[in-house]
Amino acid sequence: MQINWYPGHMAKTRRMIKENLKLVDVVLEIVDARAPKSTHIPDIFELIGSKKLILIMNKADLAEEKITDLWGIYFAEKGLVSVSVNSRNKVGFKDLDEMIHDFSKEVKRPLRGMVVGVPNVGKSSFINQIVGKKAAKTGNKPGITRGKMWLKATDKLELLDTPGILWPKIEQESVGLKLAFLGCIKEELLDVERISLKLIEFLVKKHPERLAARYKIETPQSPVAILEQIAKSRGFIISGGRPDTLRAAKTLLKEFQDGKLGRISLEKPAGDEDLIIENERMQKGDII
Repeated sequence: MQINWYPGHMAKTRRMIKENLKLVDVVLEIVDARAPKSTHIPDIFELIGSKKLILIMNKADLAEEKITDLWGIYFAEKGLVSVSVNSRNKVGFKDLDEMIHDFSKEVKRPLRGMVVGVPNVGKSSFINQIVGKKAAKTGNKPGITRGKMWLKATDKLELLDTPGILWPKIEQESVGLKLAFLGCIKEELLDVERISLKLIEFLVKKHPERLAARYKIETPQSPVAILEQIAKSRGFIISGGRPDTLRAAKTLLKEFQDGKLGRISLEKPAGDEDLIIENERMQKGDII
């Protein structure tokens, strides 16, 4: 399966990152703690060259704490510096401050960092916590940041914000699904109902009680039946008394992204324990 979504502004972002690397000392890559590997830019080191990298697992409050801790160990074993944070409540920023302080010892001016990440991982919310004001426009739509912005975080730290970036082709099915579940790909480019059915499959397998409690439905049922039940339980009915499954699909995805179903991680550090089923093949066009 391939997801081909590479609008012009993303190619421009890659060029901007490369062109401005000479201005910064460190790169802060923001990933979603619910899927740190899938939201990690796969060619990040090719992109940033020899610049130092801090991997920031944002939205840690929406992920399962034990699994996030395993990711911290995993990245450390790979030689990567990482920290988990909750940008909504400024949790984990003390650890980040200590990392920044260590890096800043190597320069005699404010440390300059570049913030990068795929769309909708919470870059703007992260920056707002660092800067202490709404310096970057925030939202829950991928691609909301458009231009380059320098921001003074503290007397010892300056940040260069960049728009969200994806890679030219997303070939792994599980990666594409997780990016879709987390809102990293624009909704209008997706087959929303089919994506929601895959999310329901995952939730029925791993967290059926969350699904049942949130939408007042009975499990197990087929994903299609569950989606219809969600529509009915929310009163999403269209002409002829039929359930509005598209609206139900959009609601499910949005509520999952916002953590309304509780703390749920989508992947573990071990490849053979990926929480999204790898061996289920989808026909071409199932996602986009």
